[in-house]
This record gives sequence, structure tokens and C-alpha cells, in this order.
Amino acid sequence: MIYDVHVMCNPLFDIQAEVSEDLLAELGYEKGGMFLIDEAQQKDLISKIYTHIVNTEAGGSGANTVIGMAQLGGSAAYTGKVAEDEHGTHYIEGLRAKGIRLGATAGTGTTGICVVLITPDAQRTLCTFLGICRELDADDVNAELITQSKYLYVTSYLWDTDTQKAAVLKGMKAAKEAGVKVALSLSDPFCVGRHKEELLGIIRDHVDVLIGNVDEARHLSDTDTPQDAADALLPYCDLVAVTMDSRGSLLHTAVESVLVPAYRVTPVDTTGAGDMYAAGLLYGLTHGLSLQKTGELASYVAARVVGQLGPRLDTIDAEELKAVLA
Repeated sequence: MIYDVHVMCNPLFDIQAEVSEDLLAELGYEKGGMFLIDEAQQKDLISKIYTHIVNTEAGGSGANTVIGMAQLGGSAAYTGKVAEDEHGTHYIEGLRAKGIRLGATAGTGTTGICVVLITPDAQRTLCTFLGICRELDADDVNAELITQSKYLYVTSYLWDTDTQKAAVLKGMKAAKEAGVKVALSLSDPFCVGRHKEELLGIIRDHVDVLIGNVDEARHLSDTDTPQDAADALLPYCDLVAVTMDSRGSLLHTAVESVLVPAYRVTPVDTTGAGDMYAAGLLYGLTHGLSLQKTGELASYVAARVVGQLGPRLDTIDAEELKAVLA
């Protein structure tokens, strides 16, 4: 295989703002969720939080993961749709500069934007205008590129439009036919709520590795505890990974269940923590690490992201990483 992971997701330009609990309530968004908004709502929102903006950069959940994978030393490809505008050009150039092979396509329209509202408890609330992301369809998917990877990694955010569903299904079917494993991120509890039954069917038919936080996993499985959720979801796939914030994470297979403690950091911003956890997990799975070491690596890189502002690490300390993997 040429690539360790091929990622499919929405490429979004991120605008991060630090807001108070009162301002978040005034804006009308429930903390911790991901909300789809239109272009007019996005412009109105930006006008209200403009003075609170602390960072802007090319983002999106899958892009955070694919860049994390590259930073760890893995090889990766990426599929998504951007516009032929300033943000889209910047996006493509940024991924290429990090050595990521692009299956992304550019079209006429507006590159998607995600406004990230960060409250003092480091929780993030996402308000997303998908823009041209929504137009990703089966014709944009390079099946041959997917078959050259060990894993196809997909985020559930792509389940919000019919054209994106078609793209995902084409990618998953190509992966299965070529013996490429499929990993799915549940992405967001509200996303799970919107597509619960469809997601269960997709997981049963196409997914080998399922990744989600405790709220997403409980919502999907109608259970109360992380272990119960993992037990309920395991019949659908080979590995269930459930993240539990400061309580660590649970990696569950038919033969082994591993509870990995969280690395302790002072939380600054949880944006990108789950994305980086997925990067660590996928790196471990594609590089022969034990389940325990895979979980420890995922926990470490996720904690590093939580301890800073922004969804990605500038660098990963080689000596620290060596100690984690020892």
C-alpha cells in the first residue's frame, strides 16, 4: 500500500472565537454541539463575535486528522471539496505542503467555513456553513487512490447531504472490494441523532473501526455507560474506541478490552482533540502497535491538542513521542 490512511471529510476554513457562557447562550447554540447554518446566519454570527476572534486557519475534522497522521510520520491522502476562492487555494496549498496527496477537487462557489465558539471551560461549539462541501459527490471520489491505502477514514459529518452519502458509499465499497479497512468517526452527538439508523446500517455493512466520544457512543447504542456502549456496538465492527475526556479512553475488541488513562494537561481548547485522537489511533493500527500502545499514543496526542489553542499541533516532540511508545 502507498498510503496508511485515506481521509474523506468536509474541508472547512476555521474561525475560532473565545466567548463567555452568557454570550453563547445569547447566540442560541447549545454548548458542545455542531450546528449547520446558512451563509446569512454565518455572516450574522461573525458580526456578533468578531471582536472575540482569536485564530483563523484551514481546518475541518478530517483535515486535522490527516495532518496529525502526517506529523506522526504516516502517509496520507485526502478527499473533500473546496471552492476556487482564496480560502480554497490556501487550503489545498497547505495540505500539499505537508506531503498529503489530494483527491480534493475545486469548484465554483464558496469554501465552507466553521465558526468555533470556545467557552472558558475549553468546550467548543461548532457553527458550520458547509458551502461547496455539500456538493462532494461520487464523481469526485478517486476509488483507485482509496485502494492504495491501508485504511479509509470517514467522518459522519458527510452524512448530512445525499450527494456526500453517495461519495462515502462509493469510497467504502471500493475499500471493501480491495481489502482496505474502513474507520468511521461518529463526529458529533447531534449528527448521530440526525442519522442514527442509517449510521448503524453503514457500520454493520462497511465499518471495521468505530471511533466516538462517550456521548456519541451512548446515543448511538441507547446505553448508559462507555463499557455498555462498546459492548452494544462491537457486534457491528471489529474495534470500538470510546473517548471519555479526563477519564481516558476504552478500546474494545472481541478478544481484548483496554482502558487507557488520559494524559494530564491544563485544558485550553478541546477543538481538534477527537481528531488528533483518531490520528494517533490510526497511526498505531497501521504501524503494528499493540492495542495498549495505540491507545496511549492516541491519548497523548489528543492531550497535547487540549493543552493549546487551536485544533492542530505545530510540532510533535520526538523525545516525548519516543517515551510514549517505549
